[in-house]
Amino acid sequence: MKGLIGVLGGMGPAATVDLFNKFVTFTTANNDQEHIPLIISSIPNIPDRTEALLNHGISPLPAMTDYLKRLEGAGAECIIIPCNTAHFWFSELKKSCHVEMLNIIETTMKEVLLTKRKSIGLLATNATLYMNLYQKNIEDKGLNCITPDVENQKKVMKSIYLLKSGDFNLAESLMKEQATLLFSQGAEIIVLGCTEVPVILANEVKNSPDKYIDSTGSLVRAGIEWYENRVGKINLKTNKN
Repeated sequence: MKGLIGVLGGMGPAATVDLFNKFVTFTTANNDQEHIPLIISSIPNIPDRTEALLNHGISPLPAMTDYLKRLEGAGAECIIIPCNTAHFWFSELKKSCHVEMLNIIETTMKEVLLTKRKSIGLLATNATLYMNLYQKNIEDKGLNCITPDVENQKKVMKSIYLLKSGDFNLAESLMKEQATLLFSQGAEIIVLGCTEVPVILANEVKNSPDKYIDSTGSLVRAGIEWYENRVGKINLKTNKN
């Protein structure tokens, strides 16, 4: 199928669902047939990315490579990964892939730069922070990156794993607290640099969309643009995104 987008998901399932929902809600369509075709892999046995990078855990690369190849074999012409930390292995995955891939760090940074803001808050996993997946990009552009201190970063991680275990309310409470702290420290906008965070802060983003850069949303918008170019259509994005 021309324009089929493959989603290498399951990291975690809630983030994959959020991406799928955004493809549906961000696309202008009058019927089923006008929506963007997706094939989604949400097999959650991929080893934990943070454990692999920080605690010498099992590498997720072999599993991600396997599922990427299955998506490619199923006809995907473009592959996206709704997990920021997994992008530590993006270059290696891209080398094993024979179709186009979109990079969530790049799509998010493109939207950061469009805001013209100078002080950028960042909510992400320990591993994403440790590997400088966003900080270096932000600082290389002459911008200031504001991240939680050690104790507050523990609360960010607790919130992320609470969402994974199904405790949305406590996850939301903890993450809202961290967002408030970053704003109080001078952040003009906050990058939601873990795909669980837009799920946790969905209400905050809805109420104050100009204060946040949703990495999942940026990837979806880039995916829609890729599809438009691939199939020769225009104006597929709604004004709800």
